[in-house]
Amino acid sequence: MTTWIIALATACFEGLGMLLTFSTADEAHKVPFAVVSLVMVILGLVSTLKFPRWFSMDPLMMGLTNFLCGTGVLLLCTVSPDRGIRQCIFYVAGLVIMVVFSMVVDRVRRFRGLTLVSMVLGIVALTLPLIFGQWVFGAKNWLPVFGGFSIQPSEFVKLSLILSLAYYFSSHRTLLQMLPAILFTGACLLLLMLQRDLGTALIYYLTALIMFFVASGNLLLTALGLGGGVGAALLGYRMFAHVKVRVAMWRNPWSDPMGGGYQIIQALLAIGSGGLYGMGLGQGTPGKIPAYYNDFIFAVACEQMGQVFGIALLLIYVLLFARGISASLNCRHSMNMLLGCGTVAALSIQTLMITAGVIKLIPITGVTMPFLSYGGSSYVTCMAMVGILQGVYAINHREERTAMAEGGNRG
Repeated sequence: MTTWIIALATACFEGLGMLLTFSTADEAHKVPFAVVSLVMVILGLVSTLKFPRWFSMDPLMMGLTNFLCGTGVLLLCTVSPDRGIRQCIFYVAGLVIMVVFSMVVDRVRRFRGLTLVSMVLGIVALTLPLIFGQWVFGAKNWLPVFGGFSIQPSEFVKLSLILSLAYYFSSHRTLLQMLPAILFTGACLLLLMLQRDLGTALIYYLTALIMFFVASGNLLLTALGLGGGVGAALLGYRMFAHVKVRVAMWRNPWSDPMGGGYQIIQALLAIGSGGLYGMGLGQGTPGKIPAYYNDFIFAVACEQMGQVFGIALLLIYVLLFARGISASLNCRHSMNMLLGCGTVAALSIQTLMITAGVIKLIPITGVTMPFLSYGGSSYVTCMAMVGILQGVYAINHREERTAMAEGGNRG
């Protein structure tokens, strides 16, 4: 019943929102918006209500994910129509990727070969931007591909990191046996430092640290690792000028209101001007925030639909992550448990970092908000992570049914 309510509420929210957006759109976007509306509503209902039956998925997790994805497409259609249309395409691709990853996790029995291949491909992928990449906002982490499009390889390598750590931490208990995964993590962090992509490096590091603690329970080494991370952050602050600027603007953005502090000031003004209930869908001035469609999409949501809606969004993220943790804790095998824990850790850390940065709790880190922000690389990777969690859920569900059947036969 809960799933039906979420599915229908999401469909109504998206449908009415897109209808309002359609009514105010220019002629060039009316037909694309109508198509986007149909695609989002139909696929949202089908994936929430039918995918759990077809692919043995968690319906509540699917419903929460679809609500976040639908909200992201709707917001983008109001502030940047062309990006909103492309985000709908990313959503369709993301659903396909989610199903594929769910089936891989559910059906693959031996992960050694897949892990080794993903580690090699991960190092290659992170090396390519250093050779062929573009500098964007102080980091060289984008790789041009074709037609003016670029991808961010570090987003995809998150999946390699989680897989390698889950495999080696689950099947190898001594520090020496864990060494391949630790070395792979170190190599990834080094390459990210060379790219000056410190926000992604922080996600990698904290995810690895959480997975290590979950696997080993070694509080001392985890604390030492946390201390080492603080030291690395201080080193990054001293080495990179753009990091110093971000910290300075976090401390006092009004010291340079038309320069480095302009973006965070405009984001705070947008959140404040939205009030509790927002200025209305499509209203406000989100374009004043330079990165309104990716890093600062949460500020746009608060301006248009209010701070109450912003808090509700964060609660939906919490429910989604809690559902992922529940699936992970119900695992009988440590490999699956670590896959689930690593995925939840990466998604929750990224969400916390960007949300805290937008509301000025921490310096802005330049990462996207999962499922809401515009961007193919991040979006598809986040959907793949949901696929991993769905695969873990499918394994648990199958094992529970097998145990019940065996118990019935014995009875």
